[in-house]
Amino acid sequence: MKRFTELYRQLDASTSTEHKVQALTQYFGTVPAHDAAWAAYFLAGGKLAQVVPTSLLRTMACRQAKIPEWLFEECYANTGDLAEAISYVLPPATREADLGLTEWISSQILSLRGRETSEQQQAVQSGWDQLDAEQRFIYIKLIGGGFRVGVSKLLVQRALALTFGIDAKVVAQRMMGFTDRKQLAPVAQFVSIIDTAVTTKQNPGQPYPFFLAHALEGGPEVLGSLEEWLVEWKYDGIRAQLIRRDNQTWIWTRGEELVSDRYPEILSAAQMLPDGTVLDGEILAWLPGAAQPAPFALLQRRIGRLTMSKKILAEAPVRFIAYDLLEHTGADCRGQAQHERRRALEQIFTLKVPPAISCSPLVTATSWPQLTQTRQESRSRGVEGLMLKSVQARYGSGRTRSDGVWLKWKVDPLSVDCILIYAQAGHGRRANVFTDYTFALWSRAPVDEAEANACIEAIANRLPAPSDLQLVSFAKAYSGLTDLEFRRIDQIVRKTTLEKFGPVRTVKPSLVFELGFEGISASARHKSGFATRFPRMLRIRDDKPLWQADSIATLTALLRSSAPE
Repeated sequence: MKRFTELYRQLDASTSTEHKVQALTQYFGTVPAHDAAWAAYFLAGGKLAQVVPTSLLRTMACRQAKIPEWLFEECYANTGDLAEAISYVLPPATREADLGLTEWISSQILSLRGRETSEQQQAVQSGWDQLDAEQRFIYIKLIGGGFRVGVSKLLVQRALALTFGIDAKVVAQRMMGFTDRKQLAPVAQFVSIIDTAVTTKQNPGQPYPFFLAHALEGGPEVLGSLEEWLVEWKYDGIRAQLIRRDNQTWIWTRGEELVSDRYPEILSAAQMLPDGTVLDGEILAWLPGAAQPAPFALLQRRIGRLTMSKKILAEAPVRFIAYDLLEHTGADCRGQAQHERRRALEQIFTLKVPPAISCSPLVTATSWPQLTQTRQESRSRGVEGLMLKSVQARYGSGRTRSDGVWLKWKVDPLSVDCILIYAQAGHGRRANVFTDYTFALWSRAPVDEAEANACIEAIANRLPAPSDLQLVSFAKAYSGLTDLEFRRIDQIVRKTTLEKFGPVRTVKPSLVFELGFEGISASARHKSGFATRFPRMLRIRDDKPLWQADSIATLTALLRSSAPE
Protein backbone atom coordinates (compact mmCIF):
# COMPACT_ATOMS: atom_id res chain seq x y z
CA MET A 1 0.00 0.00 0.00
CA LYS A 2 2.91 2.36 0.70
CA ARG A 3 4.22 2.11 -2.85
CA PHE A 4 0.80 2.64 -4.41
CA THR A 5 0.10 5.61 -2.14
CA GLU A 6 3.42 7.17 -3.13
CA LEU A 7 2.56 6.64 -6.81
CA TYR A 8 -0.82 8.32 -6.24
CA ARG A 9 0.92 11.27 -4.54
CA GLN A 10 3.31 11.73 -7.47
CA LEU A 11 0.53 11.54 -10.05
CA ASP A 12 -1.73 13.90 -8.12
CA ALA A 13 1.04 16.45 -7.55
CA SER A 14 2.12 16.81 -11.17
CA THR A 15 0.50 18.26 -14.27
CA SER A 16 3.35 17.11 -16.50
CA THR A 17 2.53 14.19 -18.76
CA GLU A 18 6.17 13.13 -18.87
CA HIS A 19 6.49 13.18 -15.09
CA LYS A 20 3.39 11.04 -14.76
CA VAL A 21 4.65 8.52 -17.32
CA GLN A 22 8.01 8.35 -15.51
CA ALA A 23 6.27 7.72 -12.18
CA LEU A 24 4.13 4.99 -13.74
CA THR A 25 7.01 3.22 -15.47
CA GLN A 26 9.08 3.34 -12.28
CA TYR A 27 6.22 1.76 -10.35
CA PHE A 28 5.30 -0.91 -12.92
CA GLY A 29 8.93 -1.85 -13.36
CA THR A 30 9.73 -2.38 -9.68
CA VAL A 31 6.65 -3.86 -7.97
CA PRO A 32 5.45 -7.48 -8.18
CA ALA A 33 3.21 -8.23 -11.16
CA HIS A 34 0.13 -8.80 -8.98
CA ASP A 35 0.48 -5.34 -7.40
CA ALA A 36 1.11 -3.78 -10.83
CA ALA A 37 -2.05 -5.51 -12.09
CA TRP A 38 -4.30 -3.99 -9.45
CA ALA A 39 -2.65 -0.59 -9.82
CA ALA A 40 -3.19 -0.65 -13.60
CA TYR A 41 -6.81 -1.69 -13.04
CA PHE A 42 -7.58 1.25 -10.74
CA LEU A 43 -5.56 3.82 -12.67
CA ALA A 44 -7.27 2.82 -15.94
CA GLY A 45 -10.68 3.53 -14.41
CA GLY A 46 -11.60 0.20 -12.80
CA LYS A 47 -13.63 0.33 -9.62
CA LEU A 48 -14.68 -2.18 -7.01
CA ALA A 49 -18.31 -2.33 -5.98
CA GLN A 50 -18.83 -0.54 -2.69
CA VAL A 51 -18.23 -3.01 0.13
CA VAL A 52 -19.00 -0.80 3.16
CA PRO A 53 -21.79 1.85 3.21
CA THR A 54 -20.53 5.42 3.48
CA SER A 55 -23.00 6.03 6.31
CA LEU A 56 -21.23 3.34 8.34
CA LEU A 57 -17.81 4.86 7.57
CA ARG A 58 -19.09 8.24 8.79
CA THR A 59 -20.37 6.76 12.05
CA MET A 60 -17.17 4.81 12.64
CA ALA A 61 -15.01 7.89 11.99
CA CYS A 62 -16.94 9.98 14.52
CA ARG A 63 -16.70 7.23 17.11
CA GLN A 64 -12.98 6.57 16.60
CA ALA A 65 -12.10 10.27 16.48
CA LYS A 66 -14.42 10.98 19.45
CA ILE A 67 -16.07 13.96 17.77
CA PRO A 68 -19.77 14.85 17.34
CA GLU A 69 -21.43 14.32 13.99
CA TRP A 70 -21.90 18.05 13.37
CA LEU A 71 -18.14 18.62 13.67
CA PHE A 72 -17.39 15.84 11.22
CA GLU A 73 -19.89 17.30 8.75
CA GLU A 74 -18.12 20.67 9.01
CA CYS A 75 -14.81 18.93 8.23
CA TYR A 76 -16.46 17.18 5.29
CA ALA A 77 -17.88 20.45 3.98
CA ASN A 78 -14.44 22.07 4.10
CA THR A 79 -12.55 19.23 2.42
CA GLY A 80 -15.31 18.38 -0.04
CA ASP A 81 -14.27 14.73 0.05
CA LEU A 82 -15.50 12.06 2.48
CA ALA A 83 -12.34 9.95 2.37
CA GLU A 84 -10.16 12.99 2.96
CA ALA A 85 -12.28 14.16 5.90
CA ILE A 86 -12.16 10.71 7.53
CA SER A 87 -8.42 10.31 7.02
CA TYR A 88 -7.74 13.66 8.72
CA VAL A 89 -10.02 13.31 11.77
CA LEU A 90 -8.86 9.82 12.77
CA PRO A 91 -6.21 9.55 15.49
CA PRO A 92 -2.67 8.51 14.43
CA ALA A 93 -2.04 4.84 13.72
CA THR A 94 -0.68 2.77 16.60
CA ARG A 95 0.95 0.09 14.48
CA GLU A 96 2.37 -0.32 10.99
CA ALA A 97 1.57 -2.92 8.34
CA ASP A 98 3.95 -3.62 5.48
CA LEU A 99 1.39 -5.22 3.16
CA GLY A 100 1.38 -4.85 -0.61
CA LEU A 101 -1.56 -3.53 -2.62
CA THR A 102 -2.81 -7.01 -3.53
CA GLU A 103 -2.83 -8.14 0.09
CA TRP A 104 -4.87 -5.12 1.11
CA ILE A 105 -7.34 -5.72 -1.73
CA SER A 106 -7.84 -9.40 -0.90
CA SER A 107 -7.70 -9.39 2.92
CA GLN A 108 -8.96 -5.91 3.82
CA ILE A 109 -11.41 -4.99 1.04
CA LEU A 110 -12.86 -7.86 -1.01
CA SER A 111 -13.13 -10.04 2.09
CA LEU A 112 -15.50 -7.49 3.68
CA ARG A 113 -18.26 -8.04 1.13
CA GLY A 114 -21.28 -9.77 2.58
CA ARG A 115 -19.95 -9.90 6.14
CA GLU A 116 -21.86 -8.79 9.23
CA THR A 117 -21.72 -5.09 10.03
CA SER A 118 -19.82 -5.72 13.26
CA GLU A 119 -17.18 -7.72 11.38
CA GLN A 120 -16.85 -4.98 8.75
CA GLN A 121 -16.39 -2.36 11.47
CA GLN A 122 -13.71 -4.38 13.20
CA ALA A 123 -11.80 -5.00 9.95
CA VAL A 124 -11.98 -1.38 8.78
CA GLN A 125 -10.93 0.02 12.15
CA SER A 126 -8.01 -2.39 12.18
CA GLY A 127 -7.03 -1.15 8.74
CA TRP A 128 -7.25 2.50 9.79
CA ASP A 129 -5.04 1.76 12.78
CA GLN A 130 -2.23 0.52 10.50
CA LEU A 131 -2.16 3.36 7.96
CA ASP A 132 -1.11 7.00 7.91
CA ALA A 133 -3.47 9.71 6.62
CA GLU A 134 -2.47 9.40 2.93
CA GLN A 135 -2.77 5.61 2.94
CA ARG A 136 -6.11 5.78 4.75
CA PHE A 137 -7.38 8.12 2.05
CA ILE A 138 -6.56 5.55 -0.64
CA TYR A 139 -7.96 2.69 1.45
CA ILE A 140 -11.30 4.48 1.98
CA LYS A 141 -11.52 5.40 -1.71
CA LEU A 142 -11.03 1.75 -2.70
CA ILE A 143 -13.60 0.53 -0.15
CA GLY A 144 -16.18 3.03 -1.37
CA GLY A 145 -15.57 2.46 -5.08
CA GLY A 146 -14.68 6.11 -5.62
CA PHE A 147 -10.97 6.01 -6.43
CA ARG A 148 -9.89 8.54 -9.08
CA VAL A 149 -6.62 10.19 -10.00
CA GLY A 150 -5.54 12.64 -12.68
CA VAL A 151 -4.16 10.14 -15.15
CA SER A 152 -5.78 8.90 -18.34
CA LYS A 153 -6.04 5.32 -19.50
CA LEU A 154 -3.90 6.34 -22.46
CA LEU A 155 -1.03 7.27 -20.13
CA VAL A 156 -1.33 3.94 -18.32
CA GLN A 157 -1.11 2.14 -21.67
CA ARG A 158 1.87 4.25 -22.71
CA ALA A 159 3.68 3.50 -19.44
CA LEU A 160 3.03 -0.23 -19.71
CA ALA A 161 4.28 -0.21 -23.29
CA LEU A 162 7.51 1.53 -22.23
CA THR A 163 8.00 -0.66 -19.17
CA PHE A 164 7.58 -4.00 -20.90
CA GLY A 165 8.74 -3.16 -24.43
CA ILE A 166 5.42 -3.73 -26.17
CA ASP A 167 3.83 -1.63 -28.90
CA ALA A 168 1.38 0.85 -27.33
CA LYS A 169 -1.36 -0.12 -29.80
CA VAL A 170 -1.00 -3.76 -28.81
CA VAL A 171 -1.29 -2.79 -25.14
CA ALA A 172 -4.39 -0.71 -25.90
CA GLN A 173 -5.96 -3.67 -27.70
CA ARG A 174 -5.18 -6.12 -24.91
CA MET A 175 -6.54 -3.77 -22.24
CA MET A 176 -10.00 -3.55 -23.79
CA GLY A 177 -12.44 -4.93 -21.24
CA PHE A 178 -9.75 -4.97 -18.54
CA THR A 179 -11.76 -2.71 -16.21
CA ASP A 180 -15.14 -4.37 -16.70
CA ARG A 181 -16.40 -5.18 -13.19
CA LYS A 182 -18.18 -8.37 -14.31
CA GLN A 183 -14.86 -9.84 -15.45
CA LEU A 184 -12.87 -8.94 -12.36
CA ALA A 185 -9.61 -10.85 -12.73
CA PRO A 186 -6.95 -8.13 -13.04
CA VAL A 187 -3.93 -10.30 -12.26
CA ALA A 188 -4.67 -12.99 -14.85
CA GLN A 189 -5.58 -10.39 -17.48
CA PHE A 190 -2.54 -8.29 -16.68
CA VAL A 191 -0.23 -11.23 -17.40
CA SER A 192 -1.72 -11.40 -20.89
CA ILE A 193 -1.41 -7.66 -21.36
CA ILE A 194 2.34 -7.56 -20.65
CA ASP A 195 3.14 -10.84 -22.43
CA THR A 196 5.86 -10.07 -24.98
CA ALA A 197 4.98 -13.15 -27.03
CA VAL A 198 3.31 -12.07 -30.25
CA THR A 199 1.32 -15.29 -30.37
CA THR A 200 -0.80 -14.45 -27.32
CA LYS A 201 -4.29 -15.77 -28.07
CA GLN A 202 -7.00 -13.11 -28.07
CA ASN A 203 -10.15 -13.60 -26.04
CA PRO A 204 -12.86 -14.14 -28.68
CA GLY A 205 -15.15 -11.62 -27.00
CA GLN A 206 -12.56 -8.87 -26.68
CA PRO A 207 -13.37 -5.57 -28.41
CA TYR A 208 -10.98 -3.18 -30.16
CA PRO A 209 -10.03 0.24 -28.74
CA PHE A 210 -12.58 2.82 -29.87
CA PHE A 211 -11.59 5.53 -32.34
CA LEU A 212 -12.79 8.94 -31.13
CA ALA A 213 -13.71 12.08 -33.05
CA HIS A 214 -12.60 15.68 -32.63
CA ALA A 215 -15.02 18.61 -32.72
CA LEU A 216 -14.98 20.59 -35.95
CA GLU A 217 -13.41 23.99 -35.31
CA GLY A 218 -14.91 26.73 -37.45
CA GLY A 219 -16.65 26.11 -40.77
CA PRO A 220 -16.19 22.97 -42.92
CA GLU A 221 -14.76 24.93 -45.87
CA VAL A 222 -11.27 24.62 -44.33
CA LEU A 223 -11.42 20.84 -44.89
CA GLY A 224 -10.88 21.10 -48.63
CA SER A 225 -12.97 19.18 -51.14
CA LEU A 226 -16.16 17.56 -49.90
CA GLU A 227 -15.25 14.53 -52.01
CA GLU A 228 -12.48 13.74 -49.53
CA TRP A 229 -15.02 13.12 -46.75
CA LEU A 230 -17.69 10.57 -45.93
CA VAL A 231 -20.65 12.17 -44.15
CA GLU A 232 -23.07 10.45 -41.76
CA TRP A 233 -25.61 11.55 -39.20
CA LYS A 234 -24.33 11.84 -35.62
CA TYR A 235 -26.66 9.72 -33.52
CA ASP A 236 -27.43 10.30 -29.84
CA GLY A 237 -27.23 6.83 -28.33
CA ILE A 238 -24.77 4.45 -26.72
CA ARG A 239 -21.51 3.94 -28.62
CA ALA A 240 -20.82 0.21 -28.83
CA GLN A 241 -19.03 -2.58 -30.64
CA LEU A 242 -20.97 -5.62 -31.81
CA ILE A 243 -18.72 -8.70 -31.95
CA ARG A 244 -19.59 -11.94 -33.72
CA ARG A 245 -16.88 -14.58 -33.27
CA ASP A 246 -16.89 -18.35 -32.69
CA ASN A 247 -20.66 -18.31 -33.32
CA GLN A 248 -21.11 -16.16 -30.22
CA THR A 249 -22.06 -12.49 -29.82
CA TRP A 250 -20.81 -9.80 -27.46
CA ILE A 251 -21.79 -6.14 -27.08
CA TRP A 252 -19.30 -3.75 -25.46
CA THR A 253 -19.91 -0.07 -24.75
CA ARG A 254 -17.30 2.64 -25.19
CA GLY A 255 -17.00 2.65 -21.39
CA GLU A 256 -15.79 -0.97 -21.70
CA GLU A 257 -18.90 -2.44 -20.11
CA LEU A 258 -20.15 -5.79 -21.38
CA VAL A 259 -23.90 -5.30 -21.95
CA SER A 260 -24.82 -8.21 -24.21
CA ASP A 261 -27.68 -9.46 -22.03
CA ARG A 262 -29.39 -6.07 -21.97
CA TYR A 263 -30.12 -6.05 -25.71
CA PRO A 264 -31.55 -9.48 -26.66
CA GLU A 265 -33.06 -8.20 -29.93
CA ILE A 266 -29.59 -7.16 -31.14
CA LEU A 267 -28.09 -10.49 -30.04
CA SER A 268 -30.76 -12.37 -31.97
CA ALA A 269 -30.25 -10.29 -35.13
CA ALA A 270 -26.45 -10.67 -34.91
CA GLN A 271 -26.73 -14.41 -35.57
CA MET A 272 -27.23 -13.51 -39.24
CA LEU A 273 -23.85 -11.73 -39.42
CA PRO A 274 -20.87 -13.58 -40.89
CA ASP A 275 -18.64 -15.12 -38.23
CA GLY A 276 -15.54 -13.04 -37.60
CA THR A 277 -17.37 -9.70 -37.83
CA VAL A 278 -16.85 -6.70 -35.53
CA LEU A 279 -19.02 -3.63 -36.06
CA ASP A 280 -18.68 -0.17 -34.53
CA GLY A 281 -21.89 1.74 -34.11
CA GLU A 282 -24.61 3.15 -31.91
CA ILE A 283 -27.36 1.56 -29.85
CA LEU A 284 -30.56 3.60 -30.23
CA ALA A 285 -34.14 3.36 -29.05
CA TRP A 286 -36.17 2.96 -32.22
CA LEU A 287 -39.91 2.42 -32.33
CA PRO A 288 -41.38 0.05 -34.96
CA GLY A 289 -42.20 1.81 -38.21
CA ALA A 290 -40.52 5.08 -37.15
CA ALA A 291 -38.35 6.91 -39.67
CA GLN A 292 -35.89 8.15 -37.04
CA PRO A 293 -34.66 7.13 -33.58
CA ALA A 294 -36.63 7.88 -30.44
CA PRO A 295 -35.28 10.41 -27.90
CA PHE A 296 -32.45 9.28 -25.65
CA ALA A 297 -34.83 9.43 -22.68
CA LEU A 298 -36.53 6.27 -23.96
CA LEU A 299 -33.18 4.47 -24.26
CA GLN A 300 -32.40 5.45 -20.67
CA ARG A 301 -35.15 3.09 -19.55
CA ARG A 302 -32.97 0.21 -20.73
CA ILE A 303 -29.70 1.47 -19.23
CA GLY A 304 -28.75 -0.08 -15.92
CA ARG A 305 -31.42 -2.79 -16.01
CA LEU A 306 -30.02 -6.25 -15.39
CA THR A 307 -33.14 -8.07 -16.59
CA MET A 308 -35.46 -7.10 -19.43
CA SER A 309 -39.17 -7.72 -18.99
CA LYS A 310 -41.46 -8.20 -21.97
CA LYS A 311 -43.03 -4.85 -21.11
CA ILE A 312 -39.80 -2.87 -21.29
CA LEU A 313 -38.71 -4.70 -24.47
CA ALA A 314 -41.99 -3.71 -26.09
CA GLU A 315 -41.99 -0.12 -24.84
CA ALA A 316 -38.33 0.66 -25.56
CA PRO A 317 -37.14 -1.47 -28.50
CA VAL A 318 -33.57 -0.84 -29.66
CA ARG A 319 -31.59 -0.98 -32.86
CA PHE A 320 -27.85 -1.14 -33.56
CA ILE A 321 -26.79 1.29 -36.30
CA ALA A 322 -23.42 0.20 -37.70
CA TYR A 323 -21.13 2.84 -39.15
CA ASP A 324 -17.79 1.06 -39.34
CA LEU A 325 -16.32 -2.38 -39.90
CA LEU A 326 -13.34 -3.31 -37.73
CA GLU A 327 -13.04 -7.01 -38.46
CA HIS A 328 -14.21 -8.89 -41.56
CA THR A 329 -14.19 -12.69 -41.89
CA GLY A 330 -11.88 -12.84 -38.89
CA ALA A 331 -9.32 -10.36 -40.29
CA ASP A 332 -8.53 -7.04 -38.62
CA CYS A 333 -9.35 -4.37 -41.23
CA ARG A 334 -8.76 -1.25 -39.14
CA GLY A 335 -5.67 -0.44 -41.22
CA GLN A 336 -7.72 -0.13 -44.40
CA ALA A 337 -8.89 3.27 -45.63
CA GLN A 338 -12.28 4.53 -44.47
CA HIS A 339 -13.85 4.21 -47.92
CA GLU A 340 -12.66 0.59 -48.21
CA ARG A 341 -14.10 -0.34 -44.81
CA ARG A 342 -17.34 1.41 -45.76
CA ARG A 343 -17.65 -0.57 -48.98
CA ALA A 344 -17.11 -3.85 -47.11
CA LEU A 345 -19.64 -2.77 -44.45
CA GLU A 346 -22.30 -2.11 -47.09
CA GLN A 347 -21.65 -5.54 -48.62
CA ILE A 348 -22.47 -7.19 -45.30
CA PHE A 349 -25.85 -5.51 -45.30
CA THR A 350 -26.73 -6.90 -48.71
CA LEU A 351 -27.41 -10.04 -46.66
CA LYS A 352 -30.79 -10.44 -45.00
CA VAL A 353 -29.92 -8.96 -41.61
CA PRO A 354 -32.96 -8.28 -39.34
CA PRO A 355 -33.84 -4.59 -38.82
CA ALA A 356 -32.50 -4.64 -35.24
CA ILE A 357 -29.11 -4.17 -36.95
CA SER A 358 -28.78 -1.77 -39.87
CA CYS A 359 -26.18 0.27 -41.70
CA SER A 360 -25.84 3.98 -41.05
CA PRO A 361 -26.85 5.87 -44.22
CA LEU A 362 -24.45 8.27 -45.88
CA VAL A 363 -25.47 11.91 -46.20
CA THR A 364 -24.90 13.28 -49.69
CA ALA A 365 -24.40 16.85 -50.83
CA THR A 366 -22.73 18.60 -53.76
CA SER A 367 -21.11 21.39 -51.74
CA TRP A 368 -20.30 22.47 -48.20
CA PRO A 369 -23.07 25.17 -48.26
CA GLN A 370 -25.59 22.51 -49.25
CA LEU A 371 -24.34 20.20 -46.49
CA THR A 372 -24.58 23.09 -44.03
CA GLN A 373 -28.23 23.46 -45.00
CA THR A 374 -28.81 19.71 -44.61
CA ARG A 375 -27.29 19.85 -41.14
CA GLN A 376 -30.14 22.12 -40.05
CA GLU A 377 -32.46 19.11 -40.36
CA SER A 378 -30.63 17.30 -37.57
CA ARG A 379 -33.07 17.82 -34.71
CA SER A 380 -36.10 17.03 -36.85
CA ARG A 381 -34.36 13.74 -37.69
CA GLY A 382 -33.61 12.98 -34.03
CA VAL A 383 -29.82 13.32 -34.38
CA GLU A 384 -27.14 15.65 -33.00
CA GLY A 385 -25.57 16.81 -36.25
CA LEU A 386 -23.12 15.29 -38.71
CA MET A 387 -19.99 13.12 -38.63
CA LEU A 388 -17.26 13.90 -41.16
CA LYS A 389 -14.78 11.09 -41.84
CA SER A 390 -11.75 11.40 -44.09
CA VAL A 391 -12.04 8.83 -46.87
CA GLN A 392 -8.40 7.81 -46.25
CA ALA A 393 -8.69 7.55 -42.47
CA ARG A 394 -7.64 4.33 -40.81
CA TYR A 395 -9.43 3.27 -37.65
CA GLY A 396 -7.19 4.55 -34.85
CA SER A 397 -7.15 4.13 -31.08
CA GLY A 398 -8.55 6.87 -28.87
CA ARG A 399 -8.64 10.53 -29.87
CA THR A 400 -5.65 10.61 -32.22
CA ARG A 401 -5.02 12.18 -35.61
CA SER A 402 -2.09 9.95 -36.54
CA ASP A 403 -4.33 7.35 -38.23
CA GLY A 404 -6.76 9.75 -39.81
CA VAL A 405 -9.47 12.19 -38.85
CA TRP A 406 -13.05 11.90 -37.69
CA LEU A 407 -14.85 15.17 -36.96
CA LYS A 408 -18.16 15.73 -35.19
CA TRP A 409 -20.12 18.70 -36.49
CA LYS A 410 -22.92 19.11 -33.99
CA VAL A 411 -25.78 21.57 -34.21
CA ASP A 412 -25.72 24.48 -31.79
CA PRO A 413 -27.19 23.63 -28.38
CA LEU A 414 -30.72 24.52 -27.40
CA SER A 415 -30.72 27.32 -24.84
CA VAL A 416 -32.91 29.28 -22.44
CA ASP A 417 -32.34 32.24 -20.16
CA CYS A 418 -33.02 31.10 -16.60
CA ILE A 419 -32.69 32.29 -13.00
CA LEU A 420 -30.40 30.94 -10.27
CA ILE A 421 -32.39 29.80 -7.19
CA TYR A 422 -30.24 27.20 -5.37
CA ALA A 423 -26.48 26.70 -4.95
CA GLN A 424 -24.28 24.00 -3.49
CA ALA A 425 -20.53 23.83 -2.93
CA GLY A 426 -18.50 21.65 -5.27
CA HIS A 427 -16.06 18.86 -4.45
CA GLY A 428 -12.30 18.51 -4.44
CA ARG A 429 -10.61 21.80 -5.28
CA ARG A 430 -14.05 23.45 -5.46
CA ALA A 431 -15.04 22.27 -1.97
CA ASN A 432 -15.30 25.78 -0.53
CA VAL A 433 -16.83 27.46 -3.57
CA PHE A 434 -20.49 27.37 -4.59
CA THR A 435 -20.33 25.94 -8.11
CA ASP A 436 -23.32 23.58 -8.43
CA TYR A 437 -26.45 25.49 -9.33
CA THR A 438 -30.17 24.89 -9.77
CA PHE A 439 -32.04 27.09 -12.24
CA ALA A 440 -35.67 28.07 -12.65
CA LEU A 441 -37.98 29.54 -15.29
CA TRP A 442 -41.09 31.63 -14.87
CA SER A 443 -44.29 29.58 -14.73
CA ARG A 444 -45.55 32.05 -17.34
CA ALA A 445 -44.18 35.25 -18.81
CA PRO A 446 -44.51 38.11 -16.27
CA VAL A 447 -46.93 40.85 -17.26
CA ASP A 448 -44.25 43.43 -16.51
CA GLU A 449 -41.20 44.11 -14.36
CA ALA A 450 -43.33 45.11 -11.37
CA GLU A 451 -45.12 41.75 -11.25
CA ALA A 452 -41.82 39.86 -11.44
CA ASN A 453 -40.30 42.02 -8.67
CA ALA A 454 -43.32 41.39 -6.45
CA CYS A 455 -42.86 37.63 -6.88
CA ILE A 456 -39.15 37.88 -6.04
CA GLU A 457 -39.77 39.99 -2.94
CA ALA A 458 -42.33 37.43 -1.76
CA ILE A 459 -39.70 34.70 -2.16
CA ALA A 460 -37.11 36.79 -0.29
CA ASN A 461 -39.51 37.45 2.61
CA ARG A 462 -40.98 33.92 2.64
CA LEU A 463 -44.46 35.23 1.87
CA PRO A 464 -47.20 33.72 -0.30
CA ALA A 465 -46.92 34.62 -3.99
CA PRO A 466 -49.03 37.74 -4.75
CA SER A 467 -50.26 36.18 -8.01
CA ASP A 468 -50.09 32.88 -9.88
CA LEU A 469 -46.62 33.82 -11.15
CA GLN A 470 -43.91 31.47 -9.80
CA LEU A 471 -40.35 30.39 -10.43
CA VAL A 472 -40.25 26.69 -11.37
CA SER A 473 -37.00 24.76 -11.02
CA PHE A 474 -36.07 22.77 -14.12
CA ALA A 475 -32.34 21.98 -14.40
CA LYS A 476 -29.02 21.74 -12.58
CA ALA A 477 -25.58 22.60 -13.96
CA TYR A 478 -22.04 22.88 -12.66
CA SER A 479 -19.89 23.45 -15.76
CA GLY A 480 -19.29 26.18 -18.29
CA LEU A 481 -17.92 29.04 -16.19
CA THR A 482 -14.33 30.08 -15.55
CA ASP A 483 -12.80 29.90 -12.07
CA LEU A 484 -13.01 33.70 -11.87
CA GLU A 485 -16.72 33.63 -12.71
CA PHE A 486 -17.36 30.87 -10.15
CA ARG A 487 -15.66 32.97 -7.46
CA ARG A 488 -17.80 35.95 -8.39
CA ILE A 489 -21.03 33.90 -8.17
CA ASP A 490 -19.83 32.36 -4.91
CA GLN A 491 -19.67 35.81 -3.31
CA ILE A 492 -23.18 36.64 -4.54
CA VAL A 493 -24.54 33.34 -3.20
CA ARG A 494 -23.09 34.03 0.25
CA LYS A 495 -24.57 37.56 0.31
CA THR A 496 -28.04 36.57 -0.92
CA THR A 497 -28.60 33.28 0.94
CA LEU A 498 -32.16 32.97 2.26
CA GLU A 499 -32.14 29.47 3.76
CA LYS A 500 -29.83 26.50 4.25
CA PHE A 501 -30.87 22.88 3.69
CA GLY A 502 -27.82 20.82 4.54
CA PRO A 503 -25.24 21.68 1.85
CA VAL A 504 -27.82 23.49 -0.31
CA ARG A 505 -28.53 27.21 -0.08
CA THR A 506 -31.64 28.97 -1.28
CA VAL A 507 -30.68 32.32 -2.75
CA LYS A 508 -32.68 35.43 -3.53
CA PRO A 509 -33.18 35.46 -7.32
CA SER A 510 -30.84 38.05 -8.77
CA LEU A 511 -28.90 36.43 -11.64
CA VAL A 512 -29.87 35.32 -15.13
CA PHE A 513 -27.83 32.64 -16.95
CA GLU A 514 -28.00 31.32 -20.48
CA LEU A 515 -28.21 27.55 -20.08
CA GLY A 516 -27.45 25.28 -23.02
CA PHE A 517 -28.40 21.63 -23.49
CA GLU A 518 -28.24 18.98 -26.19
CA GLY A 519 -31.82 17.77 -26.02
CA ILE A 520 -35.13 18.10 -24.23
CA SER A 521 -37.91 15.65 -23.43
CA ALA A 522 -41.15 15.56 -21.46
CA SER A 523 -40.70 14.14 -17.96
CA ALA A 524 -43.31 13.51 -15.28
CA ARG A 525 -40.50 13.13 -12.72
CA HIS A 526 -39.43 16.77 -12.99
CA LYS A 527 -41.38 19.64 -11.46
CA SER A 528 -41.18 21.61 -14.69
CA GLY A 529 -42.43 18.67 -16.74
CA PHE A 530 -39.24 18.59 -18.81
CA ALA A 531 -35.82 16.89 -18.66
CA THR A 532 -32.76 18.34 -20.38
CA ARG A 533 -29.74 16.44 -21.67
CA PHE A 534 -26.21 17.61 -20.77
CA PRO A 535 -27.16 21.06 -19.37
CA ARG A 536 -24.29 23.51 -19.01
CA MET A 537 -23.88 27.23 -18.42
CA LEU A 538 -23.09 29.16 -21.59
CA ARG A 539 -22.77 32.62 -20.03
CA ILE A 540 -23.95 34.94 -17.26
CA ARG A 541 -26.62 37.30 -18.62
CA ASP A 542 -25.74 40.50 -16.75
CA ASP A 543 -27.44 42.33 -19.60
CA LYS A 544 -30.82 40.74 -18.99
CA PRO A 545 -33.25 41.71 -16.17
CA LEU A 546 -34.97 38.93 -14.23
CA TRP A 547 -38.43 39.64 -15.60
CA GLN A 548 -37.19 38.99 -19.15
CA ALA A 549 -35.93 35.46 -18.36
CA ASP A 550 -37.72 32.67 -20.20
CA SER A 551 -40.83 30.81 -19.04
CA ILE A 552 -41.95 27.19 -19.14
CA ALA A 553 -43.64 28.03 -22.44
CA THR A 554 -40.15 28.38 -23.95
CA LEU A 555 -39.40 24.75 -23.08
CA THR A 556 -42.71 23.69 -24.63
CA ALA A 557 -41.79 25.49 -27.84
CA LEU A 558 -38.29 23.98 -27.86
CA LEU A 559 -39.69 20.49 -27.37
CA ARG A 560 -42.15 21.00 -30.20
CA SER A 561 -39.56 22.42 -32.58
CA SER A 562 -36.92 19.77 -31.84
CA ALA A 563 -39.26 16.75 -31.89
CA PRO A 564 -38.79 14.42 -34.87
CA GLU A 565 -41.55 14.83 -37.45
